[in-house]
Amino acid sequence: MAATAQAEAATGCNPLFRNRFTADPAPLAVGDRLYLYAGHDEGDEGFRIDEWVAYSTTDMKEWTDHGAFMKPTEFVWAGGEAWAAEMVEKDGKFYFYVTVEHDDTHPGKAIGVAVGDSPTGPFTDARGSALVLDNKDTWRAWSDIDPTVIVDDEGTAWMMWGNSNLYLARLKPNMIELDGEPRELQLTNYLEGPWLHKRGDLYYLTYASIKEPEQTAERISYATAPSVEGPWTYRGELTGSAENSFTIHAGIEEFKGNWYFFYHNGVQAIGGREGSEYRRSVAVEPLHYNAAGLIKPIVQTRQGAGSAPCR
Repeated sequence: MAATAQAEAATGCNPLFRNRFTADPAPLAVGDRLYLYAGHDEGDEGFRIDEWVAYSTTDMKEWTDHGAFMKPTEFVWAGGEAWAAEMVEKDGKFYFYVTVEHDDTHPGKAIGVAVGDSPTGPFTDARGSALVLDNKDTWRAWSDIDPTVIVDDEGTAWMMWGNSNLYLARLKPNMIELDGEPRELQLTNYLEGPWLHKRGDLYYLTYASIKEPEQTAERISYATAPSVEGPWTYRGELTGSAENSFTIHAGIEEFKGNWYFFYHNGVQAIGGREGSEYRRSVAVEPLHYNAAGLIKPIVQTRQGAGSAPCR
């Protein structure tokens, strides 16, 4: 799909996009361009996310809007709901791992995977069925959400996902089948939204956390490990809750030698509709490491990752 338009964005400022509500950011660097994938929030009294949209940039200042590139109903087994997703590149193919609502044959959330030849598609259902069906052994119908995938240094792909319960599974080389049974991991205050990345010899697992009853909204915590299989060491909270939103969803990527932390909040009004926990907007901050490789705390700002004055 070709680029459609320049995004209505304030150069280098948060929130990034002013032409639609966006949530659950998933960045991917491809050559000299960074792509940002998100769900298109349209809800009033609940979540309504009917499509995934994409933007891209070469300088972290001006963004190109690629529009809606896929809908959950393009998975013939899905009933809707374009929840959190992540794009992964392997061997020249692009794999889009998504959360959707399964149809009535298996009610509840499910994880699917689509495949395409470019970062903006077109994408097609890679399996014709769900990669992960909702786990009925848990107490809710959304335990299997928020997939994150990473390819390790040996070329093995791994996927983590889950709400309240965190699961890990190896993927087969074809990237569209699990290679063995998932296993459950235990992480301090884990709730949802895992995101895997690697820097140097360390793997990083960032996730939405909550410590009840003291905390009433999600924060972002993280852990590190020498391999995807662990052992994972809890490193504490990375940033606090998002303004005007119960949820906060992290995506981390290196681009042109710098690291970036993407998230969403509910502060922006668009087209006369106020922002809310159901109408969120993507933002970004620079991410830095200390000498030991730990991530420095992130402050959520209006300025974001840009250097130009905000407008």
